[in-house]
Amino acid sequence: MGQLDGKTAVITGGNSGIGLATAKRFAREGAHVFITGRRQEALDAALAEIGGEATAVRGDVADLADIDRLYAAVTEQGRRIDVLFANAGGGEFASLADVTEQHFDTTFNINVRGTLFTVQKALPLLNDGASVILTGSTAANSGGEAFGVYAASKAAVRSFSRTWANELRGRGIRVNTLVPGPIKTPGIAGLAPNEEEVKVLHGFFEQQVPLGRMGDPAEAAAAALFLASDQSSFVTGTELYVDGGLNQI
Repeated sequence: MGQLDGKTAVITGGNSGIGLATAKRFAREGAHVFITGRRQEALDAALAEIGGEATAVRGDVADLADIDRLYAAVTEQGRRIDVLFANAGGGEFASLADVTEQHFDTTFNINVRGTLFTVQKALPLLNDGASVILTGSTAANSGGEAFGVYAASKAAVRSFSRTWANELRGRGIRVNTLVPGPIKTPGIAGLAPNEEEVKVLHGFFEQQVPLGRMGDPAEAAAAALFLASDQSSFVTGTELYVDGGLNQI
């Protein structure tokens, strides 16, 4: 018996990193998993890794029509949603002096607008008692240089989880924020311009994290499973940090 036997989970940004690791873990626990991503080849590769029952729907959460197509796919299979992991997100470095309209719009369209409408448009399909998980970031509280727009977008996500946990309590729907610290994902690597700088960035994070290393996506997926399952039945409106102590010590 898996912890998610017979359940349906939707994971945006499920083609790589934490999203893919979570999709694999949810599938092993018995869920049928729907994943999204912007690149079809990455989605195809992800499906091969996930195995079991899984469906991929190509789309960008910043495009509301793509979100509609995702939920149409869920409906076409006669399913409703037990777990929604609004995980898709991204960001780039830019100091206050260097922020452009495009940088701001791209970051907020994905992280804030995309998260909002991913959850809003799922409401008719969410079962009572469902679990909604949002992906936050330790950056929202750290004040790291040149990461202000990204940090602000993730602070907005954290605020959403509080409000939505309150608004959806009448349906028994729990809303929580998973807050990963430095995890070895393509997203982290993408912050550096080349492989040598990726090593430097990883080394920096390893020095900052009290456990002395970066996290593995599977470790974040284990925390997501806790929030998705009945093991967290009395947990809502909170943040679960998976950061090796970065923001705790």
